[in-house]
Amino acid sequence: MHWSRTLALASAVALLVACEDSLVPREPPPGHTVLRDGVAHAPGLGNPVGTCTICHGADLTGGSNGEPSCFSCHGKKWP
Repeated sequence: MHWSRTLALASAVALLVACEDSLVPREPPPGHTVLRDGVAHAPGLGNPVGTCTICHGADLTGGSNGEPSCFSCHGKKWP
């Protein structure tokens, strides 16, 4: 029984680390020079609908080239 709890805990930790790692790119794209909360953003991040939709999709849920959803870091309360 002890080994099954250990395995479950190890799996949960691995999943959390993998998910968190996938939310933030290791190397920001060129032009993403403004740091906010440890994440590189492009200038104009105060106007995400006018600035970020070009890459992150019209509804900011992710771009067609694999750009992440803005909501994966900012949550549902944003923008």
